[in-house]
Amino acid sequence: MQALIDVVLPVFLVIGAGFAAFRFKYFDSSHVDGLMKFAQGLAIPFMLFLAISGLDLRAGFDPGLLASFYGGATICFLLGLFGSRALFGRDWEDCVAIGFACLFSNSVLLGLPITERAYGPDALTGNFAIVALHAPFCYGLGITVMEIVKNRGKGGGAILTAVVGSTFKNALLLAIALGFVFNLLSIPIHNTVSEALAIVGRAGLPCALVALGGILAQFRPEGDLRVIASVVVISLLVHPVLVWSFGTMVSLPQDLFRSAVLTSAMAPGVNAYIFASMYGRATRVAASSVLISTAASVLTVWVWLSLLP
Repeated sequence: MQALIDVVLPVFLVIGAGFAAFRFKYFDSSHVDGLMKFAQGLAIPFMLFLAISGLDLRAGFDPGLLASFYGGATICFLLGLFGSRALFGRDWEDCVAIGFACLFSNSVLLGLPITERAYGPDALTGNFAIVALHAPFCYGLGITVMEIVKNRGKGGGAILTAVVGSTFKNALLLAIALGFVFNLLSIPIHNTVSEALAIVGRAGLPCALVALGGILAQFRPEGDLRVIASVVVISLLVHPVLVWSFGTMVSLPQDLFRSAVLTSAMAPGVNAYIFASMYGRATRVAASSVLISTAASVLTVWVWLSLLP
């Protein structure tokens, strides 16, 4: 119970503040969009750049960590994809969007602050390693499968162009790539510049959590409730169970094991809704899944924190 009070609830109270601000019309959609644009377009990229540029790549990019997390994520994507087709008879394009909702954990807005509050800032090495590959991997997989489904029988040139164009056109990915460049080439960052970036970077997660609350306040729990329930179960229960099993099999170090399991236990991120909107497929299911999973994760994350060593 103490983990719920000290670690989980503060994060969700910040989300709740954004939710209430929108519902009571203190914020409108333009305020929420601006806050999220600042967080995802400037502050969080600064934070990720500093983190990746100074990351111990040997310690963070453990093959077992990445295989455990992304192996579990891929299985969940396939469960969502084929389960939606076999159990609910959805169109293939809808199935890909639903699979993406099962794939994309909220690794930044929920995974980072909850892990930091639970285990301290020094425990985020594994989280940053997962985050560095998260958007490229998830969007790469989701877009590739969607384009294959949409362009059945056509050549691969258009698919490759869509994948590259959609994956490598945002500030988060550019910041991660630049961080790797500075890290691998051992390029020093002047302390004045580092402090300035850190000041802005520290604002990223609080602003993003408030904005996330405002975004969730705009969603409505509509769509096929059985499909939504399957996304919630796969995201909050199946994914962390898989990662726990894989991490145990490869004997992950405790700090990396915690990062992997906690990140996999996060609700689907807003990117699940963005991906569905990109293609105009299963948008109500994606939006409702994000909303309901985020609310349910208040309790499920507490359970995982209680179980973790």
